[in-house]
Amino acid sequence: MFAENPLPDFVASCPPGALVVGVDEAGRGPLAGPVVASAVALCKPRPAGLDDSKKLGALKRSALDEQVRRRCAWGVAVIEPEEIDRLNIFGATMLAMTLAVTRVAQAMGRAPDMVLVDGNLTPSGRCEGWSWPARAIVGGDAKEPAISAASIVAKEWRDRLMIAAAHEHPHYGWERNKGYGTAEHLSALREHGPCALHRRSFAPVAQQEMFA
Repeated sequence: MFAENPLPDFVASCPPGALVVGVDEAGRGPLAGPVVASAVALCKPRPAGLDDSKKLGALKRSALDEQVRRRCAWGVAVIEPEEIDRLNIFGATMLAMTLAVTRVAQAMGRAPDMVLVDGNLTPSGRCEGWSWPARAIVGGDAKEPAISAASIVAKEWRDRLMIAAAHEHPHYGWERNKGYGTAEHLSALREHGPCALHRRSFAPVAQQEMFA
């Protein structure tokens, strides 16, 4: 399935025909908006130029996102701020990854043989519903093409959500900062206070509510 891959990455050592899914998230750090996870099983041949989404220019990343979603099997999960506040951001991220893999497995009609997760922890044993073999890979979004693809889909999906949200909440500059705690966003938060899409459990937001 991955014989075309010339790099000595993990999937090259998997048994022939093994179904490998890459998982990554976008939006753990922002003060506002959801956390989004994507799971991708690469097509053959895979889209050229896959890399960590943060290393790609906007036009290249957008083009790769379209290619991955058109040609490969994928799933996306969105966990909203209210749920992030209830679970905490770690729990919300683990849930998002679990739901994303569930959805790509449903799309493929079978469970993955291995899930590669960007970072140093997987949802295995940390989120009810996770039932697949998993391996955490630090920096996996730059090392494993399936994780790279997932990082691209997750970032593009979340960016679109935040740009749409900026039209409803124009004070915060989300079309530029995507909800991260930039100087612009923090200044607007002090002036206007938090809105429904802010994460109340995050300290800069909680402090504004305390002094409102």
